[in-house]
Amino acid sequence: MIDIEKSQGLWTLRINRPDKANALTAQMLEEIYEIVQDAQNARALIITGSGKVFSAGADLEAAKAGLATSDVWERVSDSIAKLPCLTIAALNGTLAGGAFGMALACDLRLAVPTAKFFYPVMALGYLPQPSDPERMSALIGPARTKIILMAGQKLTAQEALTYGLIDRICTPETLLEMAYFLCDGALNAKPEHAMSIKQMCSPFS
Repeated sequence: MIDIEKSQGLWTLRINRPDKANALTAQMLEEIYEIVQDAQNARALIITGSGKVFSAGADLEAAKAGLATSDVWERVSDSIAKLPCLTIAALNGTLAGGAFGMALACDLRLAVPTAKFFYPVMALGYLPQPSDPERMSALIGPARTKIILMAGQKLTAQEALTYGLIDRICTPETLLEMAYFLCDGALNAKPEHAMSIKQMCSPFS
């Protein structure tokens, strides 16, 4: 349910469980973690999903069994944030719940026009993963972070773009094409040069 493609330094990780809105199980998250750990020599990493939803967050049954409060979410986002290469979340649809951590940990975020963004921890009685509010605040500011996490508001793609939560809106047909285009510079640069620039641009990682 997690696919990985590698081509000349470009890694594309795809969540492939469209019949379940790409809801994540503990096994899927561990698999993502292992892939990211292995991607230390990648020149660029794109994370996307199959179907019309990027990820609905935790699988419902897995969440009831404890996944909602597991540290695996934090391990996954931390491993993405620490990659020395360019990382892009190509959001093929709605981003919800714990799946936010993966997108927030990426350097860039693209989304299709129909994507929605919500993180209903207040309503569900859970705390967000520790780094998510800080990463979100760094992107959109504390007040707008509270609109999502405390007021429980669902954002449209256009609102997310206006807030600065995502960087570009792309059609479904051009989403990955744009992600590949944005990777060109990193793929053609020396890895240590790309890493140095990333470190200069990332006060929080």
